[in-house]
Amino acid sequence: MLEDRDYMRQPDYREPRVSFTVVLLIINAICFVGQLIVSRFLRGAEIEQTYFALSLDGLRHGYVWQLLTFQFMHASWLHLIFNSIAIFFFGRPVETIFGRARFLALYFSSGIIGGIVQMLFALCLPNLFGGAVVGASAGASGLIAAFAVMNWTERFTLIFYFVPLTMRGKTLLWFVIAVAVIGILTPNSGIANAAHLGGILTGFFFARWIFQGNWPRLDFPSRSYPKAESDTDFSTDEFVKKEVDPILEKISAHGIHSLTAREREILEKARTKMAKR
Repeated sequence: MLEDRDYMRQPDYREPRVSFTVVLLIINAICFVGQLIVSRFLRGAEIEQTYFALSLDGLRHGYVWQLLTFQFMHASWLHLIFNSIAIFFFGRPVETIFGRARFLALYFSSGIIGGIVQMLFALCLPNLFGGAVVGASAGASGLIAAFAVMNWTERFTLIFYFVPLTMRGKTLLWFVIAVAVIGILTPNSGIANAAHLGGILTGFFFARWIFQGNWPRLDFPSRSYPKAESDTDFSTDEFVKKEVDPILEKISAHGIHSLTAREREILEKARTKMAKR
């Protein structure tokens, strides 16, 4: 019976005991406090910029670890807060669906590739992009792009500078790409927009690969379902095959926490249909 299956039972909505999203936020905060202590009491600002912030000069000297360490540094409390907000709100759903290991792989690969893209711009236009880079925004940009792919046709509401905006994932993706490109075309803003763009593209292709298993394809994951009138036209077996089975595959791959409200509604319809048999 359908109702006897594990996926039809009341789901456990508890969060994992340890969220790597929260762990990242804590580490970033600790590293920034460490920056402040070193800069204020040990006069270490020059050491930070030379060895840990990302720069062309550092890479030329072989300091390849900068591609990782720059992601844990921030220019100010405000810089840290904005990046933390993005990581928190976009990182949690991405971590829930991708799992911890792939979440971390997405985050750090977005940061590293974003940093490389920024350095390529610095190599070509050193006067415009040649400054040292710090911040977690490239990794955060990858999380935003992955969230957009996950919710490609779903509507959701974001608070942007205290203004609620309702959009779909594809709109969010084009919006952040446009912001990054405009920032690149207006350099000397003090913002590493090329790193943001690199992070966005990495997050986009990473999420496509996770969802589809073949990232070069040009189609997109869709969460659209047949109209409600078609639900009543299906027999119970057809309904389970066409509507429920794809959701079960998603639960198997990503866990029950990844389901949308529409998908949960379909499972409830399936439960109702089976009760009438």
